[in-house]
Amino acid sequence: MDHKNKTSVTEFILLGFQNENGVEFLLFCVFLLMYMTSVIGNTIIILFVCCDYRLHSPMYFFVANLSFLEVAITSTVVPKMLSNTFSLTKAISFVGCLTQSIFYFLLGSTEFFILAIMSFDRYVAICIPLRYAIIMNKQTCIMMLLGSYVGAFSSMLAPSILTAPLIFCGPNKIHHFFCDRAPVLKLACVDISMAELADFISSAVLLLGSLLLTGVSYTYIVITVLKIPSVQGRQKAFSTCVSHLTVVTLYYGSSIFLYVRPKKGNAVDINKFATVLNTIVTPMLNPFIYSLRNEKVKESLRDAFKKCVYSIKNLRYQK
Repeated sequence: MDHKNKTSVTEFILLGFQNENGVEFLLFCVFLLMYMTSVIGNTIIILFVCCDYRLHSPMYFFVANLSFLEVAITSTVVPKMLSNTFSLTKAISFVGCLTQSIFYFLLGSTEFFILAIMSFDRYVAICIPLRYAIIMNKQTCIMMLLGSYVGAFSSMLAPSILTAPLIFCGPNKIHHFFCDRAPVLKLACVDISMAELADFISSAVLLLGSLLLTGVSYTYIVITVLKIPSVQGRQKAFSTCVSHLTVVTLYYGSSIFLYVRPKKGNAVDINKFATVLNTIVTPMLNPFIYSLRNEKVKESLRDAFKKCVYSIKNLRYQK
């Protein structure tokens, strides 16, 4: 096939959920509400960690960065999805599609590194608490954060190099609500086997590798906690891990289903549901998980609420 005589694709069509107008309006309202909840909730977590001295510790430093990534990821995908809901063309430019895909996978990959680092943080805090302040110092935390971004960029390098020279000459309809790598690759006019293999290997190494580190950390944590003589002591030690474990379960469950299947098949609707869970639902739940399951965050929220009430009362008295 002579690809030189074919017209290159300048834009893609995001088919989204392809429902009747009434259902599309309902989905628009639900996703908008979830998006706003996610942005506001995660921003509040970031502000509390920055402003409350009680939350100035390595664990909350990474929680704040995780919240930042949640806002960035949802903002990469959801606004365009919402704008396309009532759009007649549902189009996204070729450059816009490429940019969305790069940022989505870069930020998403960084999250997995940070989740692994957070599990290591819990391991040090519970298993070797006397050395916690020495190991998890400020410089180390910053280096770990920078390492997460470098590692995420490195994991994307091979798939990006193999995807860049691919020729797209039509069709240009993506059966998704954003520029996910797999459905975009299927539109290429050339052999994509190497690009798909690189994509699968990088996803498997990233997800399963970081999951292995998390699993090893929690294995040592469980062994240490079981050695604590009192039941109350065991519960207190393990309660600091519950929020992180909940987030890990949600992220890895949906991501492994999406990106580490050798044959991803044509289960388009199931993939869309898993992506919604990964990019909208979990970021929305993140602030609630860390605020409802964490005593320090709840104390910070209560104090902030009391200050707001006190300020409002003072304003009324002044009037």
